[in-house]
Amino acid sequence: MQTDRNFDNLVEKFEQRVYGTLKGGLRLKLIKEDLKTFQQSSALSIWDAGCGFAQISAWFAERGHDLTLCDLSSKMLQRAQQHFTDQNLSATFLHGAAQDLAADLPQFDLVLFHAVLEWLASPKATLKAVADKVAPKGHLSLLYYNRNSIVMSNALKGDWRLQFLLNDHYMGKGKRLTPPNPQFPHAVLDWLQQWGFRVKVETGIRVFHDYIPPAAFEKTDSQELAELEYRYCRAPDFRHMARYIHLVAQRH
Repeated sequence: MQTDRNFDNLVEKFEQRVYGTLKGGLRLKLIKEDLKTFQQSSALSIWDAGCGFAQISAWFAERGHDLTLCDLSSKMLQRAQQHFTDQNLSATFLHGAAQDLAADLPQFDLVLFHAVLEWLASPKATLKAVADKVAPKGHLSLLYYNRNSIVMSNALKGDWRLQFLLNDHYMGKGKRLTPPNPQFPHAVLDWLQQWGFRVKVETGIRVFHDYIPPAAFEKTDSQELAELEYRYCRAPDFRHMARYIHLVAQRH
């Protein structure tokens, strides 16, 4: 992957398949739980680096926080702006890649970097550029696609996928909305430690949901599944197998 992924041509599909579903609702619920103390605090300066449809930023804006939002996709950014306008919320909107904009931005009390890392040509370098914009004693909220889950889901499907797993050539073999650059949790945690961050919260999002076969999923009670997800999402033995991992890290 030589360039960062731009989602101008997939805005509608993302809206339907990612956000308008049980799994999208679970994701928002858990992220909001992890960030609730920040949302309810006195006004913070917040940068949403890769804002998408900006649901989390809008939630912060409702409490009067000072928001700066950016996205590589002009269509995503337009949707975010329209959402803010419809809700009578205010923010600064910037079009462009986070790593390109970072040099001209100040440091922030809280930086949101949600579901961007896995779509980048240079994940570590870009995350470093974004993390550098966290003020001392400030916080980074990072949501990323977990590479462990790619290994597990392919292994459970068996067949031809096992050889790709053994050869470590399994990336890029899946669906169109499967990110090309998911990260292993141990690698991300090592980077953050090297850069002077201490992880305070770590939550697995969709620990079980994505591993349930379609036929079984149709017979599964959604409320029971949500309760099961909630029970295990922060358990150390389970969270690193989830589809996504959300963490909150403080800069020393």
